[in-house]
Amino acid sequence: MLFLAGLGNPGPRYAKTRHNVGFLFLDELLSRATHSKLLKKKRYHAYRVDHCGSMVLLKPLLFMNLSGIAIKEALKDLGFSDQDRLVVVYDDVWIPLGRIRIRDGGSDGGHKGVRSIIGELGRSDFARIRIGIGPAAPERELTDYVLEDFSNQEQKTIDEVIKIAADAAIELCSSDLNRLMSRYNSMEVNSENK
Repeated sequence: MLFLAGLGNPGPRYAKTRHNVGFLFLDELLSRATHSKLLKKKRYHAYRVDHCGSMVLLKPLLFMNLSGIAIKEALKDLGFSDQDRLVVVYDDVWIPLGRIRIRDGGSDGGHKGVRSIIGELGRSDFARIRIGIGPAAPERELTDYVLEDFSNQEQKTIDEVIKIAADAAIELCSSDLNRLMSRYNSMEVNSENK
């Protein structure tokens, strides 16, 4: 079983912000599913979908820096085992807008949602799909930057990148992670050229 956890902040205030690309990613996968079954809990929503066999999409409903609590609870409720694969999808300010990076494990890289997951699960060996949102200008506060909506042009780019990230996630069901890394980590979307 593949568990894909997309990180974001709950509520309409944050729906289209840079920090919510993990939720936008899950919405893209859900839009492609022929059927989905929703399991609602106070701290998370889980969707069981059939894309390439059974896949579970997890949306933590606590704020970003508490994501690990909801994910730990969901994995326990849903019977996550050592044979199952957890993949966390989230925004990354150190990756340029228009790119994704897939990796197997690593540190939190300064991302508070990932830090929470590592702290709650007690391990960092889960795969990640990091979606680039580009760096903030030097004079900008990082918190303000990630909680802003994308500009119209940026939104066009991020919509395309999320589609590519969703393609990669579906391929992950039947493909080796290293093969996906070599294929997708070099891709770049530039919506200005479309």
